[in-house]
Amino acid sequence: MELSEIQAHVAELEQQISNLPAGSITKKNVNGKDYFYHRWTENKKRREKYIPAEEVDSFRKQIERRKALEKELKVLQKQLPKKSVSAASKHTFATNIRTGKALRTFSASVRRYRKRECFQQLHDYIYSEPQDKVFILYGLRRTGKTTMIRQIFVEMSDAELSKAAFIQITARDTLADVNGDLKALEEQGFRYVFLDEVTLMEDFIEGAALFSDVFAACGMKIVLSGTDSLGFLFTEDEQLYDRCILLHTTFIPYREFESVLGIHGIDEYVCFGGTMSLGGVHYNETSTFASKKSADEYVDTAIARNIQHSLRCYQYEGHFRHLRDLYDRNELTSAINRVVEDINHRFTLEVLTQDFKSHDLGISASNLRRDRENPTDILDHIDLAAVTESLRQLQDIRNRAEQTVALNDVHAAEIKEYLDLLDLTQDIDVRYLPDVSRKSSRTVIAQPGLRYAQADALIRSLLLDETFSALSLPERTAVQERILSEIRGRMLEDIVLLETKLANPKKQVFVLQFPVGEFDMVVFDPVAGSCQIFEIKYSAEIVPQQYRHLIDEEKCAQAEHRYGPITGKTVLYRGKNRVIEGIQYQNVEEYLRNIVRT
Repeated sequence: MELSEIQAHVAELEQQISNLPAGSITKKNVNGKDYFYHRWTENKKRREKYIPAEEVDSFRKQIERRKALEKELKVLQKQLPKKSVSAASKHTFATNIRTGKALRTFSASVRRYRKRECFQQLHDYIYSEPQDKVFILYGLRRTGKTTMIRQIFVEMSDAELSKAAFIQITARDTLADVNGDLKALEEQGFRYVFLDEVTLMEDFIEGAALFSDVFAACGMKIVLSGTDSLGFLFTEDEQLYDRCILLHTTFIPYREFESVLGIHGIDEYVCFGGTMSLGGVHYNETSTFASKKSADEYVDTAIARNIQHSLRCYQYEGHFRHLRDLYDRNELTSAINRVVEDINHRFTLEVLTQDFKSHDLGISASNLRRDRENPTDILDHIDLAAVTESLRQLQDIRNRAEQTVALNDVHAAEIKEYLDLLDLTQDIDVRYLPDVSRKSSRTVIAQPGLRYAQADALIRSLLLDETFSALSLPERTAVQERILSEIRGRMLEDIVLLETKLANPKKQVFVLQFPVGEFDMVVFDPVAGSCQIFEIKYSAEIVPQQYRHLIDEEKCAQAEHRYGPITGKTVLYRGKNRVIEGIQYQNVEEYLRNIVRT
């Protein structure tokens, strides 16, 4: 194995190790019951975290996997030269740096990958005139950050690549280490420097201005990347204010899901959308959101630990606020998990239980009773309390009896703020007519696969209800699919609302509710003084019932009085484009594929 290959493998192992838990599992017996805890050392302090019994085996395997990788790493490190010395400065590099041929090897596997739309922003920065700014590439895990950097290396000529360096930061590195290495690279004429997972350095935020004020100002192109979105946002607000270009990768719209991954169909996006995990024909099997277990792992590692790390590193700036008690008692990650799941579960229960909604349990029950082939009144007899308890049992979170700090509304509100900053959640306005003073909102999860995986878990809990257990397998399957279809329908609404809102920052996008019925989406243009109204249907069929609200004269008159002339009435659905009684039927996939920012 060549030296460059060994270095690349060492960096890969270090990255894998950093994503696995350190320490060990300990067991405590309290009142005759066994409780399991993850125990590790952090900043010279012993830490503990409760582990649900059903997750102990999986967690233990992760720890064993880390130990095996650490053993393999030690063997490889012995094959490396004792020192990495620059010819110009005789500098011994303190961090893990890849240059030259190692970058070709590092980037070879992405050569045929399609590029995300935001790649162009990174490309433009690299090849623009020198400026006193760094480029920050940030977002949740598996949203394409490192892939885009590797794609830049693919595009570089040999001469450009000889002036490029990739630094894989670990938690052991300090800003002083990086500063020394950057000085050495500058002396050797390096022009393009990429630092991955730079926020793992606990002193990053305190000295982040170093990258812009010293090195970028001297002509180097500095790209900082990582999953710690909050850390970058805190830094941009403080040390790097007006000295950075931010590119957030977390939100992946439907058109990119299609164009980059080559996966077509809104159903696929509803069930698995949200990450750029390239799985080819086996995407549905290997996707981050292919199961509730993998979705929960993503929440824990990509979201909860993200927030936890940011707040821990930057606690002296007062970011913890009311979350300090939760952090001190090692319950903050659990609380974040609870808020994420609560948002999703409230969404699912709302779809199932609210009256007078287009996709609720009442309608589902009615539909099932009227089913021509297999009528049933099974949904009339659901024990909602039992269902809710079944759902709680599925959650990888602590119940109240296991909590030492209560999670109140203030905690939840502050965690929700951080989820908004991560671009994981977005609130869509719900407005009312004729009561214009009444307002509410709908929380949309920007990664639909995460929401669907947790909704599917709820439906499985429904089938544990005594009433359902008496049904035959075909009956249970039919009921499950009917309810999941309605879940997908409501999720389709949320996807359309979110993408339309993000693509139209100068317009107002909202749900408009009346005493009976609603417009699924209104796009109001305050400059033009006009609006468009939409119904969003999961169906591929056309029936008059779908557009009854769009042709309701009273509803339309109320909307026009408030938001100006209605310039378009559209039903977004899964069928072909048609015009029926003046109503434009448009294929929803085509709509999402062609939506552009205005």
